[in-house]
This record gives sequence, C-alpha cells and structure tokens, in this order.
Amino acid sequence: MPYNSKLDEKVFSKVWENDSEKLTVSIHSYNKGQKKLQITRENKNTQGDLRFAKLGRMTKEETEAVLPLIQEAIPFMD
Repeated sequence: MPYNSKLDEKVFSKVWENDSEKLTVSIHSYNKGQKKLQITRENKNTQGDLRFAKLGRMTKEETEAVLPLIQEAIPFMD
C-alpha cells in the first residue's frame, strides 16, 4: 500500500531553534497505528531559508535542548 498523507496524523510537535538550525520533535500515527517519535533537522542557508537535512549526529547543546521535548512527547505515545 503506498503512503497516503491523509492517514498520517501528527499527535504532538515542539520545536527548538537557534541561529542556524531548527530541530522538531514530533509524534505521528499512521492509519491509526502505533504512535512513533520523529526528530527532524532543518538548517538555514545563506539566505536564511530553512532546508531539510539528515539528523545525523547531535551536539551536546542540541541533545540538551531536545531531551525535555522528548520527555514532553512521551505521554502522547499512549
């Protein structure tokens, strides 16, 4: 079955942002299925526009910023 965006429900979403990037912690449920955590990264280019980037490794600053967002998201996974 191909992906259908209409079946993808965003249950929770919080953002952490600094001068050069944005990290989003969210909970999604596809087709009323199991709720899952997603972390995405967007980097700002030279014009200041955000562009999606692979999350990859995280700095200590990013990790410390995202951990409280993950803790806040966990109850939404029930």
